[in-house]
Amino acid sequence: MNTTLRNTLAAIALASGAVMTLTATVNAQSAPPAAAAQPAAPQWLSVKQVYDAVEAAGYRDIREIERERKGYEVKATDEKGQAVKLKVDPVSGKVVSARERHDD
Repeated sequence: MNTTLRNTLAAIALASGAVMTLTATVNAQSAPPAAAAQPAAPQWLSVKQVYDAVEAAGYRDIREIERERKGYEVKATDEKGQAVKLKVDPVSGKVVSARERHDD
């Protein structure tokens, strides 16, 4: 192989390596931040834990626990024997609202 052709091929190989290194560096610098930078979603209580929390709050005859978009909906009976529908916080298990239920 003649010297000029050999030098040209060597220059092309070096240039290709430089372009690949530059591309990798640019990609690394423009990569989005790691997933750890986003706060983790709070862990929802299990249905059993919600049952226990509602029972501990004084409700009885817990008939239904339904997981909804913003929390749990629970059908139960309050301390006066009234059928109620409860909205329960999915993380703390606290009853955030209670209203009379007429759907039995």
